[in-house]
Amino acid sequence: MPPVATEAANSQGRKRGRPPRIAAEQIVDVARRIIQEEGVEAVSMRRVAKEVGATPMALYNHVRDKDELLLLTLRGMAAAFPRPPLPSDPRERILTTAVHMHAILSEMVWVIDVLSLGDLTDKDALWMPEEIIDSAVSCGLTPTQALHAYRTIWYVVYGALVFQRADARRAADPERRPFFPTFLTEEDAAALPRMTELAANWEEIKGRYDIAEQLEAVVDGLLRKRR
Repeated sequence: MPPVATEAANSQGRKRGRPPRIAAEQIVDVARRIIQEEGVEAVSMRRVAKEVGATPMALYNHVRDKDELLLLTLRGMAAAFPRPPLPSDPRERILTTAVHMHAILSEMVWVIDVLSLGDLTDKDALWMPEEIIDSAVSCGLTPTQALHAYRTIWYVVYGALVFQRADARRAADPERRPFFPTFLTEEDAAALPRMTELAANWEEIKGRYDIAEQLEAVVDGLLRKRR
């Protein structure tokens, strides 16, 4: 066999025996893209390994498991947005922080899929619950009440973002036939008078929803539970 052919065969053998080197950044970028396009349920170690051209075992050299991979997808997200200047009044600090929380998540809505798992978060984002809880204590709530107040604020922010994304998905599908509130008729007025009355202007009224205004009402209600 000619020397050139032998060298080529050896080279191919080395390539087959040595898996491609992958970087942690590649793995995280692929996982983020999958979450953005298909949701967090679509992420698996096998799927990510296939897309980076490696074996699932190769991924375990960089991340311990899927949860750690999802945690890494959050890293650096909050730090990409500068903190807003916070007022000295603790009530106003709560509102400013809560509105900021909603604003940055609106820019990267895919993150709420990961946050919905409950115990995964970006450490750089923890200044927001810290600020809300500390400010609530400064307003007279006990630490337990302050934590509950933060959870309530988070549920409002999270819920608003979930429906915001659902609205965007429906709008992106022009062939989808809407059901509510168009299926309400005058015959429903007796049982559902308010809903029927609002049905004709439902979307227009919904479009005027101001998250900052609603958060202010929520915060004022929570702060009534003072010691």
